Amino acid sequence: MRQRRLKNEINVVPYIDVMLVLLVIFMVTAPMMTTASIDVPSVGKAAQAPAEALQVNIRADQSISLTVPGRKEQLGMNRSELSAAILDAQRKNPDQPVLIVGDKNVKYEAVLGVMDDLQRQQVKRIGLLVQPTGK
Repeated sequence: MRQRRLKNEINVVPYIDVMLVLLVIFMVTAPMMTTASIDVPSVGKAAQAPAEALQVNIRADQSISLTVPGRKEQLGMNRSELSAAILDAQRKNPDQPVLIVGDKNVKYEAVLGVMDDLQRQQVKRIGLLVQPTGK
């Protein structure tokens, strides 16, 4: 009587079948996927700030002031007064832009907090003022 020998080979046919099924799935779903494009502003090509924009100044100590176009002084205020002052200034021109000018040492959380407050008050045009790099 002969004894059976063990096969030391791997059967790759099931693996090929699985790979072909996955390939078909990816080929069918790939055209359906939409890729989101994010246009991140570059400091090197930053546009000039609008002349009539309201400027919200946030200093490194997180104190806030508002600069209204046509006035040279900065009106110091807290975050709750800021929203009311901007809405009051925008009554004449609802599309007047608001620029947030943050000190480079200010915490990012403070800038986002001010931006969130303004968005909750339905302020439409909010931007961040950046300095272009001098080359």
